[in-house]
Amino acid sequence: MKKLLFVAAVGAMTFACSNSPEGEKVDAQEAQEVKEVEATSETYAVAADESMIMWEGSDVAGKMHNGAIYLNSGEIMVEDGNIVGGNFTIDMGSIENYDVEDEEYNAKLVGHLKSPDFFNVDSFPTAKFEITDVAALEGDTAFTHQISGNLMMKNQTKNITFKANVTMENGSIMAESNNFVIDRAQWNVKFRSPSFFSMDELKDKAINDEMGIKIKLMASK
Repeated sequence: MKKLLFVAAVGAMTFACSNSPEGEKVDAQEAQEVKEVEATSETYAVAADESMIMWEGSDVAGKMHNGAIYLNSGEIMVEDGNIVGGNFTIDMGSIENYDVEDEEYNAKLVGHLKSPDFFNVDSFPTAKFEITDVAALEGDTAFTHQISGNLMMKNQTKNITFKANVTMENGSIMAESNNFVIDRAQWNVKFRSPSFFSMDELKDKAINDEMGIKIKLMASK
């Protein structure tokens, strides 16, 4: 069977005040109830080794960084050819950086992202996304579906909605989201955040609250 790919490419974790990530801004809402899935639905296992979260970030001075985060596991539920539920778990300790060639600086940057300043991986080793609604889009040539789900990160859960291009064939599913932007402050990622500190205090060291994301995923029966 072919694997279902839902590579979660966090396409722009851009933190700069002057260099905002590209993508549609998502207004995160309070967590929503997860619908119960019928027992007759089929389960597709997410291919964790083929799924990932890509990220890109920048500071107020314009310095850019990018990398990836990988998945631990997940499943997608399908009934009558339609996605009706599912979830995936993100291994926050798998954060990598791609653009810094110096090994020492690379390790320092990744270590900082894992520290309590950002994602506090020791205390919160995983994040999770759980689907709450999937709707087919009519007349949208770029994307086939709109997906909503609860994103839990650092013990904070918010519901987000984004578009995705979903294909299902030969026992596999592939989905790829649009580029969208969330507010990291809503998940208590506080380091140099204008939401938690004054600009008079931060000055040119402020880091943008906007966090850009792109999602892809693959799995199979």
